[in-house]
Formats: sequence, C-alpha cells, structure tokens
Amino acid sequence: MLRAVGRIIKISGPVVQAEGALGFEMHELAMVGNEELIGEVVRIEGDIITVQVYEDTTGLKLGEPVKGSGMPLAVELGPGLVNNIFDGIQRPLTVIRDITGDFVKRGVKATALPRDKKWHFTPLKKIGDYARPGEFLGKVQETPLIEHRILVPPNREGRVEFIAEEGCYTVEDVIAKLSFEGRTYELKMYHRWPVRRPRPYIERYEPSEPLITGQRIIDMLFPVAKGGAVAIPGGFGTGKTITSHQLAAWSDANVIIYIGCGERGNEMTEVLISFPELKDPRTGRPLMERTILIANTSNMPVAAREASIYTGVTIAEYFRDMGYNVAIMADSTSRWAEALREIAGRLEEMPAEEGYPSYLASRLGEFYERAGRVKTLSGLYGSVTLIGAVSPPGGDFSEPVTVHTKRFVRAFWALDSALASMRHYPAINWLISYSEYVDYVEKWWNERTNGRWKGMRLKALEILKKEDELKEIIRLVGVESLPEEEKLILETARLLREGFLQQNAYDPIDTYSSPEKQFKLLDAILKFHEIALRSISKGIITSKIASLPSIADLVRARMNIPNEKIEDIDAIIERIESEIKSLGGA
Repeated sequence: MLRAVGRIIKISGPVVQAEGALGFEMHELAMVGNEELIGEVVRIEGDIITVQVYEDTTGLKLGEPVKGSGMPLAVELGPGLVNNIFDGIQRPLTVIRDITGDFVKRGVKATALPRDKKWHFTPLKKIGDYARPGEFLGKVQETPLIEHRILVPPNREGRVEFIAEEGCYTVEDVIAKLSFEGRTYELKMYHRWPVRRPRPYIERYEPSEPLITGQRIIDMLFPVAKGGAVAIPGGFGTGKTITSHQLAAWSDANVIIYIGCGERGNEMTEVLISFPELKDPRTGRPLMERTILIANTSNMPVAAREASIYTGVTIAEYFRDMGYNVAIMADSTSRWAEALREIAGRLEEMPAEEGYPSYLASRLGEFYERAGRVKTLSGLYGSVTLIGAVSPPGGDFSEPVTVHTKRFVRAFWALDSALASMRHYPAINWLISYSEYVDYVEKWWNERTNGRWKGMRLKALEILKKEDELKEIIRLVGVESLPEEEKLILETARLLREGFLQQNAYDPIDTYSSPEKQFKLLDAILKFHEIALRSISKGIITSKIASLPSIADLVRARMNIPNEKIEDIDAIIERIESEIKSLGGA
C-alpha cells in the first residue's frame, strides 16, 4: 500500500529531494510526483530523502508528493521474460508502445510479466513434500528452447499443503501453498527480487568449460569460461557493438541477455530488428526464443542506465538458479559510469579522477563479481558470464573505467583503432589482449584436439609476436634483407591474420566457426608453416611458396568451407604439400 511521506523541495535533473519523508529506507522504490515517476532512494538525512528518478523529470514541480512503496527496487521473475524487450526498469516496450505510441511517456505503468497469458504448468512437487528455497515447484515450457522451472523463492520454504494440478494458469494464480512454523505462504508462478541483492547459492566453483562464441580469435586464442567476466574496450568505430552482437547471436549459453546501456538509438534499433530474424545455430529455431533484450538508449533518462545493469544481472541469476548457463552482453559499461558521474555531481559528492565518483571501482566490482559458476540452491550447476563493453574516450585504455574494469575481469579483448581502420574485424589486438581462463578450459579443448590446443595457441601467438618484432627491422633494412626463415614468419603471420583472425560477421559461412573448424583452420596454417620450413632448408625461397595457388585457397577457406565440410581443409593442405614438392621441397 503506497503512502505519501514527503514533498519535493529540490529538483536537479534526475535527482529529487523531498522533506518530511520519515520511514523510508535506502534503495527503497519511490513514486515521485503526481505522475508517480519511478525512482530509488539513494540518500537519507533526517527527514530529507534524495531520490534517483529513472524517468524524465521535466515538468515536475516543487511540493508534489513522493510516495514510498515499502520495498526495494525489484524485478518480477517468472514466465514471460524470454523473447521479450524491456526498458531499464523492466517495463515491456512492446506493451508500452501499444499504450503510448512510438515514444515512452512519463509515468506509464506496465507489468513486466503478462497477467492474462496462460502457461501450461506441470507440477514437480506433491502434497506432503518439503520444498526448500530454490527448489523446483513445477515447470512451464516458456519457448521451444527454454523450459522455465518455477522456483521456490530463496526466502521461502515449507511443507507443501497444496500444489496445482497440471493445467493452464496465469502468473497471478496460486499454484502452491507452503506451511512453515505455523504460517501458510501462497506461491505464484513469479516472485520479486531486489536488483541490488545477489541471489543466494550453495557454493561457487572455478569455471571449467569455455563459452564457445564462434569467433576464432576469442575461442582459440583468448577464451572465456562459462561463469567468467570479460571486458571489450575500444574507441569509437572499433566494432564494440558488432562484436557484442556476434557474441549474443552465436554464444552457446542457454540464455542470452543483451543490455543496451546508454548506446545510440540506431545501434539498439539494429539489435531489435536483427535479433528476431536470427536463427539459433544449434537448433535452427529463432534466436529470440532464448534471448532477453533490455533497451536503454542514450536519449533515455541517464539514471535508468544503472537500473538496466542491475535488472539484467538479476534476471541472469534467476535463470542460473534453474541450472542454465547465462551470458550477459552489457554495451556499454562506460555509459553507466558516465551516469554515475552525473548523478554524483548533482548530489554534490567529492569527485575523484576525471570527475568520476570515488566509489566507481566498488560499483564495477559489485557488477562483475555477480558472474560465476555455482551450485544452485536446487543442487544443479549454473553460470553467469558477464561480457562488458567499455568505451574509453579516444581509445585511451588508461582512463578510469578501463583501468578499474581490468581489476575485476580475467579476460581482456582490446579493440584496436589501427586494425579497424584497415578493415580487420574483429579488431581485437592479439598483442594487448589476454585471457586468464586458458588453464581452466585447457582440458575441454585438449579432449577435442588430442591434447594439441594449448601448444597450437602458443605457436600462433609466438609467430604473431615475432612478426611484430620484425616490422621494426623491416623499416630499417627492408624485407629483402631478411633470411628466408624470417620471411616465412611474415608469410605465416599473414595467413593467420587474413585466413584465421579476420572474420566477416555478415558472411553466412564466416560469421560462425564451429570449434572443429577453428581447430582445422589453425592446424592447417601451422602445418603449412612446418612444410614450408622444411622446404626452405632445401633451398626453396619463400616467395615461390607464397605464390602457390593453394595458398590463396587456404586464406579463403574460412569463407568458402562451411562448418559441415571441414574435411575440405585437409584437402587444401594435401594440395599445398603436393605443390611444394613440385618445387623440389617438402
């Protein structure tokens, strides 16, 4: 029951102060003004509260009421989340469009989950069972790709006194009653959970399985494990958004959550248009059947960027608790940090480096630390993988958001403006980027590559690093003065760059590489290097080897050979060996 507890005395953009506001708690959900704009209490000083408003405050007047809800800012968790598009405060945008048209009006209310839609519920508990926190009461087939397990809320448990029979129910129907210490609790198919409070679990584990993205430079050279945390920093035009799109579209997580946090409207529009048309590579079903989109563009209220980040990660933890592997793409955390800076300025807090608040690092840490692979309350294993894009001004990786983010992530995919200007995409710089998950995922890869993955990875990186060192020598003395072995290093590095590291997101074959194809391509290039090295020792010069027709076929293999025909790559290597023999080598 809402209660009026204060009157507005100050309005500064998204920050509103109210006096006479006794009874409020920190982070409590508040309704601001006559239109009941959604906000959150961020400061309490006596009977004066400061509210961070997540909607446009234009037209708000002094003296208007501020009402408390008696509960923290929370999200609704239940059937209806998947295949949906929400704003930062979990209002379904498709429903809002029907109410207000193409533009979101202030104060519009819409429940996150549809109240009139019926779901086919199958009970998994029976009367007399004891239902512990986080266990499954039943299940709903939310989409053809996602079985939605109806959870006992983490703060509820008890003996099952009533459980609904199999049938169709709305999320408002009571589907179970639990008796605990003399009290009876009614449970529905959904529950609410505060966005700033991490959902509980039994135990956290080290990640052990890679998140396969289909992007060769990531999976083979700089992998991320399911339950890991990654940063993708890059200046304007380096491809952060398209890289995030690719990861969302092709990652092998069970559930994908894409958060557009303060990004340009046209970039978010591309997501909203393209995602419903994409097919899941494993099932052929529409990708949206396992995807949740949270749209928060740069022209939306600044404060809502923070809400969108917490909304997304809370929904991710909910699906993790069902035993799913969830991947979050947040594009971009820098826009969230800019919102923190603006709000801190309006709160007249002491600024730290570059005007950001002193608590920037702790806020970033709170977000990235919610990643992880855990044993859930139900006893299953689930994970949340966080992939955050960072937008450093001018591509300066020494700015505060990038520096603090590196403290909390264990993989760093640095996008390079120089590579982007050469149209080399993804523009991940292999000399700056790193991954600390290599040892965790080594066993998984070695089982599929006869123990060769780590050695191949190191060899490829060694060749690329050697090429970079040779560039300095070439500037001084030219290519022709190099010995043949070093000329071969340059040629192999070219093959790696053009035939392996580059990947065309818009090519139907090249957009996604299966792990098997990735291994075959890298193996083929390294085999070429070995064959050519033996031939050079017999007097064959590198330029003759590089001009062979089969070398061009090897470069084009990434776009010409689909995942289902990777044996054709072996045929190319056989032709390379045969053509080199005809030169008198191999």
